Amino acid sequence: MRLFEILIPLTLLLRLFYPKRWNIPLPALGLILHLILEGYRWQMLPLYAFTALGLLISLGELNPARPKSPTARGWKTLIGILILIVCVAPPAFFPIPKIPAPTGPYAVGTTTLHLTDTNRTDPYAPDPANLREIMVQIWYPAEAGTGTPAPWMTNIEIVAPAISDWIEMPTFFLDHLKYSTTNSYPNMPVSEAETQFPVLIFSHGFGGFRAQNTFQMQELASHGYIVVAPEHTHASVITVFPDGRVAAHNPNTLPDGVSEPEYDLAAQRLLEQWTADLQFVLDTLTLMDEMEPILRGKLDLDRVGVLGHSTGGGATVQVCAVDPRCKAGLGMDAWLVPVADEIIASGPQQPFLFLYSELWPKPKNMALFEKLFGTMGSPVARVTIQGTAHYDFTDLPALSPLAPYIGLKGPLNGGRVQEIIDAYSLAFFDAVLKGESGGWETGLEGFPEGVFVEGR
Repeated sequence: MRLFEILIPLTLLLRLFYPKRWNIPLPALGLILHLILEGYRWQMLPLYAFTALGLLISLGELNPARPKSPTARGWKTLIGILILIVCVAPPAFFPIPKIPAPTGPYAVGTTTLHLTDTNRTDPYAPDPANLREIMVQIWYPAEAGTGTPAPWMTNIEIVAPAISDWIEMPTFFLDHLKYSTTNSYPNMPVSEAETQFPVLIFSHGFGGFRAQNTFQMQELASHGYIVVAPEHTHASVITVFPDGRVAAHNPNTLPDGVSEPEYDLAAQRLLEQWTADLQFVLDTLTLMDEMEPILRGKLDLDRVGVLGHSTGGGATVQVCAVDPRCKAGLGMDAWLVPVADEIIASGPQQPFLFLYSELWPKPKNMALFEKLFGTMGSPVARVTIQGTAHYDFTDLPALSPLAPYIGLKGPLNGGRVQEIIDAYSLAFFDAVLKGESGGWETGLEGFPEGVFVEGR
C-alpha cells in the first residue's frame, strides 16, 4: 500500500480510540491528499466510503444530546475496528505491484520498436494476407541519469482489461496497474563502459506479453546485457501498435475443443511462427546495430543468447536448434510439445540450462524433455526450483500476496524465487557468453531450493 493508503486507516483508527475535535478532519484530509497525489483505485472504495461515513457521524456527534455510556463507546469502537479491517483488505491484498530494483552496476534504459517483416504474412491476423508485425521492447545498460521511470506496461488502459479478461476477472480488476512503474528509463543513452554488450532474446509465454518478465530483464540489463523481447502478435494477451491499432489474442492459435493430434499440430504451427519471429528479430538487430541511434554499434551479435518461458521456452529450443547465431539457451518451464519432432530427435548443441518449477511439469512434456536431453550437446543441465509454480518465472505473482492461493505462484516466497531465477540466469549467461571462469554452477550453493536433476 502507498503512503496515504496507509495513513487513511491509521487516522480512522486514531478516531476510534481517541475521538477528539482536532482529529475529526484527519481521515478526510488524508483521503483528499491520496486522491490528488496518488490517485484513485477501486480497491480503496470501501475506505473512501468508511471515511465519508465516519466524518458524517463525527460531525453529528459534536453536540450530542447526552454522553454515550462506556459500553456503547466500546461497542462502537469494536464495530469500527471490524469494518476497518474489511475496508483495508482490498488494497492490502491487491496492492500496486512493485518490480524489484536490479542489483547490477549499470542503470537500465528501455526503448520500444515496431517491426514489420516484409517477407512474411500473418496467418493469425484478421486478414491472413497482412504482413507480420510485432512490437519489441529492449532493456539495456544505460548511462546514469535522471528522468521518469518507464511504466510496467505501456497502453495500460488497453492491456490491463485484456489481462483481466485472460484471468477471468472483471475488466476493471487491474486498472490500478497504471500506477506501477519500473526501474528502467526510456531512451537513455547506452552505457559507454563497454564497447559492446552481449545480446539476449526473450520469448514470453502463450497469452503473455513482452514485459511479463521485467524483473529478470532489468536484472540482466543491469549486469551488462542488451535484452530484446518481441511480443508474439495474436498469441500474446494483446498487442497495441504505435498508431493505436490493436491486435487481439486469436483463440485459434491454440484452439479448444479439438482432438489432441489437431491441437499438437496447431501448437507446432504456432511455434514455427514464434521461431520465425525470433529469427526476424535477430536479422533486424544486425541492421539496428548500424542504423538505430540509441543502440548503434553496441550490439555484440557474436554473443547471442536466447531465453524463454513456457511456449517461449519451446521457441528457445527450436530457434537455437536451427539458427547458429544462438550461442546459449535458457528454458524456463519450457513447453516442448510444439517443438518439431526432428529437433526433439537431434536437439540443439549449444550450452543449455533448463529451469523447471516444482508444480507445473506434465508427464507428456517431461517425456519429450528426456528424449531431447539425450540428444543435446554439452553442457546441458536441468534444475527444479522447489516450492514454485508456472507463473513464478514471471512478474505476475507481484499482483497479490494471495498469488499462492489463486494459482499464480507456488509456496516459496516471491522475492526469494526471483533472486534464484536471477542468480541462475546471470551465472549461466556470464559463464557462456562472457567467459567468466568457474562455470555457471559457481556461487549457486546458497540456493538449496534449486535441485540439480540431471546434467553433463
